[in-house]
Amino acid sequence: MMKALVYHGPGQRGWDTVDDPTIIDRTDIVVRIDTSTICGSDLHILNGDVPETTPGTVLGHEAVGTVQEIGSSVSTLAVGDRVLMSCISSCGRCRFCKEARYGQCLDGGWIFGHLIDGLQAEYARVPFAENSVYKIPEQLSDEQVLFLADILPTAYEVGVLNGKVSPGDVVVVVGAGPIGLAAMLTASLYTPGRIVAIDLADSRLESARLFGADATINNGREDALAQIMELTDGMGADVAFEAVGVPATFELATELIRPGGRVANIGVHGHSATLHLEKLWTRDITITTGLVDTRTIPQLMSIVASGRLDPTVFATHHVPLEDTMSAYDTFADATNTGALKVVLNGTESDRSSQALVGATSAG
Repeated sequence: MMKALVYHGPGQRGWDTVDDPTIIDRTDIVVRIDTSTICGSDLHILNGDVPETTPGTVLGHEAVGTVQEIGSSVSTLAVGDRVLMSCISSCGRCRFCKEARYGQCLDGGWIFGHLIDGLQAEYARVPFAENSVYKIPEQLSDEQVLFLADILPTAYEVGVLNGKVSPGDVVVVVGAGPIGLAAMLTASLYTPGRIVAIDLADSRLESARLFGADATINNGREDALAQIMELTDGMGADVAFEAVGVPATFELATELIRPGGRVANIGVHGHSATLHLEKLWTRDITITTGLVDTRTIPQLMSIVASGRLDPTVFATHHVPLEDTMSAYDTFADATNTGALKVVLNGTESDRSSQALVGATSAG
């Protein structure tokens, strides 16, 4: 038996004792979770915005771990390998996988902590393992790669690549939470002319400047549209990222764009938003949506290894895995706690056993 963070319905969660995961399909592996984190999508589930997640599901879809057991068809992984688990599982066989649209995989996609048990636990079963995990270079720490499981490829693929950010662009990021900050960080790889962050919290706007924003707007007390028009000589932004997931921020993003501009929706929406075609139909606006495919994880890992991208700046809090319940409170109250990402490190029993192994080996 092991401990895990279990969803019990809207607003309800528990640090419960559950059965250990086992190999079910020959493409599975079982991994000991060494480091994991909490995502805004987990909060959406707890808020009841993701009804397909059923009570009793272990939450979490971002983790680094060590392979403990492999299925009979797994040949490229071995017990003891240190791996990053992608938030997206890929069967590798269906039409969408063959198009590299892994987020739309007919048997996989976003299933961890959503449709199957996830990674905020001591151990986890990983389906389609050879297509869904990435071996970690020895020189990289858990924390250097942990945020490549979801937040960075999401911002990069669904934001920067979908938005076709180009050198010199004025990029506006509506929402300076973790996903918005990741969008700023990865947009900077394309040398935009200016990055502008919009948020209601001054603390998040302060973080935005550290993550690459050249200007910040608190739209609780400033007219964001007027400010953007002033910054762009009345044209509007080239690209806007919606990085919150509420109707008001989506509608704001569509207002800030110049004719011919691009709106890349990254946020997770649980409610309807109005598309103002009566204003947009003449303006040649492109609006993109998407679920991350994580196809860029190898590229991003290479950039991290080169020292040109430092994901560790997201880790504002470190908590033992057994304190995951309190970690959720910290993450959910980010306005007051300043939390960007809370890093969950293996349980006390895991740490003790690893220390014992190390001591035994050293002897």
